[in-house]
Amino acid sequence: MSHTISQVAKAMQIPASTLRYYDKEGLLPNLSRQASGYRSFSDGDIEMIDVIECLKATGMSINDIKNYADLTKSGDNSLEARRDMFIQQKALVKRQIASLEYSMQLLDKKYQYYESAIEAGTETIHFPIQMSLQNRLKFQK
Repeated sequence: MSHTISQVAKAMQIPASTLRYYDKEGLLPNLSRQASGYRSFSDGDIEMIDVIECLKATGMSINDIKNYADLTKSGDNSLEARRDMFIQQKALVKRQIASLEYSMQLLDKKYQYYESAIEAGTETIHFPIQMSLQNRLKFQK
């Protein structure tokens, strides 16, 4: 089935200008055009847009996404190279998740700090402030 740019933009909540940019940059290597010149998005193009959006959300550069799109044109000859790109990106995302989990723990700790200080009517209940074990370990390296 084929879809227009406005249908894809609406369904995927991506501006049409972004879809045109993806096409211009070669990120949609199999995108076809109607006789009138309008872009015609196939199911495969829509799946590729989903991958592009995912890779962007994980911090992959447009240039690296373009390299991925170029590799898809090679078919089976590039399967390992494409898999390796995803291995690297997954490792990056795992590091990002670990960093975000640490941030959430710290936010939770500070929230509890202020909750107990508010309940006590003073934050002096937390004095003297002790360096966390995690920060102490940083100084032992």
